[in-house]
Amino acid sequence: MEELSKSQKARIAIRTFKILADSFTLQGSYKPSGKVGEKLAEALKQLSPEIYGSMTDSRITELKGLEYVIDRMPKGIEQCTRIILTAQEDFQDTSFAKIVPLKRRRFSYAVSEKEICFVITTGKSEIYDILTHITFLNIEAQKIYQQACNRVEGVSFEWSELERIVAMDQGPVGEELEQAIWNLSIIIGRTYRETRETYEYLERNKKEFNSNNGLFAIIYGIGKRVMGEQNSKKNELTVYFTPSLHEMIDHQKYASLWAKKLKESLRSSNLLNRPIHVVSANMHSMRNLIYGPGTLAETKKAVPDDVYHMIREIRNMEESIESYAKRHGFIFQEDESGSTIDVNIIDLSRIDQHYIHPSLKINYHFVKETGPVLLVIDYAFGTQAFDIMDELLKPEGNASDDDLLQIKSISIMGKAGVLPGKKGDIMLATAHVMEGTADNYIVDNDLSIDDFDKNAVVFAGPMVTVLGTSLQNRDVLERFHSSAWRAVGLEMEGGHYQRAISGAIIQGHIPADMKTRYAYYASDNPLISGQTLASGPMGDDGIVPTYMISKIILEKIANYDTPVKEEK
Repeated sequence: MEELSKSQKARIAIRTFKILADSFTLQGSYKPSGKVGEKLAEALKQLSPEIYGSMTDSRITELKGLEYVIDRMPKGIEQCTRIILTAQEDFQDTSFAKIVPLKRRRFSYAVSEKEICFVITTGKSEIYDILTHITFLNIEAQKIYQQACNRVEGVSFEWSELERIVAMDQGPVGEELEQAIWNLSIIIGRTYRETRETYEYLERNKKEFNSNNGLFAIIYGIGKRVMGEQNSKKNELTVYFTPSLHEMIDHQKYASLWAKKLKESLRSSNLLNRPIHVVSANMHSMRNLIYGPGTLAETKKAVPDDVYHMIREIRNMEESIESYAKRHGFIFQEDESGSTIDVNIIDLSRIDQHYIHPSLKINYHFVKETGPVLLVIDYAFGTQAFDIMDELLKPEGNASDDDLLQIKSISIMGKAGVLPGKKGDIMLATAHVMEGTADNYIVDNDLSIDDFDKNAVVFAGPMVTVLGTSLQNRDVLERFHSSAWRAVGLEMEGGHYQRAISGAIIQGHIPADMKTRYAYYASDNPLISGQTLASGPMGDDGIVPTYMISKIILEKIANYDTPVKEEK
């Protein structure tokens, strides 16, 4: 029989992981160190995601992957032996501490020192994400246990020293800290420098955001848990899925509440029947482009001719921008549904024509004549994108088509992994290919390479909508890029948005010729070492591509479809 290629094996691993994860939600629980949990771990090891680096090497602990996971999981996760996933949030009037991770908009509650409850509001993608991180932590915990305890004389000297350090009221400093890091580096099989870098990274976040317990406590916590499991099966880490979670999946409860609240806000602001342009983006770029010049002028500051220079000028003027914007058609709607999707509502007819940035081509006559309204919705997470777009585009309840929003365009912009380029490059979707399913969607993209500055690096081609950021495999991605698919990037939401848009067109909720725009800027390249998501954020390098895309989308919205002579 012909041997499977690496990419075929990886695709099987992705499918296996998804099937197992879905089955766990049905059966109600599983143990990561049990037989089925080991199958999940085997699938993840077979997949060997780029973001988890050396996870498959039994001799060393994967530190960059650990940093990535700890930033996206609740503080104290390393101590837990019971993890509950539920869709029912009944903790408002309890003493349970609410925990929001540093880099994920997800809610969890510390029920006790060893028990954490996740409230799932964004759908299956969030479940896959959490289970992937739990599996990774358990794989690393097994390695640490082997290093600390796999000897005749009991635990190692280094483990005893780690136990002493963790028990200290105040953390070690000076020579004692250096010795502690050295001992830890022996346990985890990394160099002193590598261990020190991760220690300092987590320590900064610990001090600034109180988002973790520090590297010593994390390594000790996950290793100690496995020791407890070896002593008694009762101590085994168990993940539970409540019945309410199963009922919530595919029922769009939170998305429905979100869409209802948004439409109520539009109605109360007399904007419900105006031309609506939906933009999935961050919460600052559209607002800053539109209101930045007026804010600077109001505070007696010069408006730079270069739009990117202007953005840097106003980065610390959040309150001033918000104040100015609210007096010129801006409404911020903070999410109250649990979906974690905030919205900026911008009435373009109320912007001040005297304070439009000179590089921004807005036809003020068109804006005053048609009164377009921007709905800038915050980033969704994976499959949640379908839920919120589907609910937004459909009429409320059993209402007639007369109650539909007058959607004129839908623009999706955001971060993605690039395959042929590097961080900061731009990708335009011509199609969305769904990883793990046979679903593919052609995109009639209103954006083209010619719309962008000549010095910008822009790729146009299919985008792969992946199952999760932590489930990216080099061989699968290389196949998508180098084969006839010719994919230019990967992301998590585009295919789900397009599925909702296609469904709305079929149902007659939006016209088939409605403008759609998909543009992404590269936050990482998963095929290049040092440029994966685990390598850290873009920082200032993200300003130009983010605002270039935002500017072009805004100009498409704020002008006639055919060029007209601008008003003097």
